[in-house]
Amino acid sequence: MHIAIIGLGEVGRCYAAPLHAAGHELSLCEARPSAAAEELAAACGRPIHTQPGVWLASAEWILSCVTGAQALPVVETLLPNLPSGATIADLTTAAPDTKRRAAREAAARHVRYVDTAIMGAISLNRVRTPLLASGDGAAELQALLGKAGGRVQVIEGGVAGDAISLKILRSVFTKGMEALAVELLTSAEQQGVRTQLYEQLRDIDETPLRNFLDMLVRTHVVHARRRLHEVRDAAAELAAQGLPSLVLTGVAERFQSTVDRLDRHPLQTVEPTVEAALGWLLSGPDHT
Repeated sequence: MHIAIIGLGEVGRCYAAPLHAAGHELSLCEARPSAAAEELAAACGRPIHTQPGVWLASAEWILSCVTGAQALPVVETLLPNLPSGATIADLTTAAPDTKRRAAREAAARHVRYVDTAIMGAISLNRVRTPLLASGDGAAELQALLGKAGGRVQVIEGGVAGDAISLKILRSVFTKGMEALAVELLTSAEQQGVRTQLYEQLRDIDETPLRNFLDMLVRTHVVHARRRLHEVRDAAAELAAQGLPSLVLTGVAERFQSTVDRLDRHPLQTVEPTVEAALGWLLSGPDHT
């Protein structure tokens, strides 16, 4: 199979080597080849093209491994050179709307487009880094990379934009938790109670994550006013320890926003479901 790798940074090189080893015909493209890219090309016995061109006429798969800012311009440059029925796997970090637009432009040229989100650290896991794929051709990408040692999870029924959206949402959770963990554990360590803190968090540790998240949202819209005071008290305590919180400042704003909305639009039930709570949070022109 003829596979073109567009972009020979860490991601492009990561997939080029195992695909070459799996016996595929590779074409390589990089506007400014690094020494590492030149070394890879030499090992594969392939030249490096500096821009898309007629050499793409027989490409069946194209892996776009450029930056998010370059994602759409690269797709637009690729399309006039691709045969009908080719598939682009976009591994960039472009925004969901950008990937949706790229998919529409590809479809207009009878080219399939797979939104492919990298869900781990390429530098650590290399070709085994988990990928999340959505869009026309996602299952075929799973099979293609799977035979070269890759790991691709397909979003059943997903369309372009879904994979990168889920990556971004995951980052909201993990990066938010990371910042909170830094503040939480530094305070616990300074007070000499970190071991005991883990014990006090055991009930959370034993609760399925989905249940825990749903519970937080359901009860937030009921108890935001009381919890806002608790947030402010916690922030004051960290400040008194000489560890002023950056995270709790944003948390307090989030709770205050809910309190203000409750004053304008009271809940119609005392025990909302998570769907009802989310619907209330999202309703009206003043939701934040």
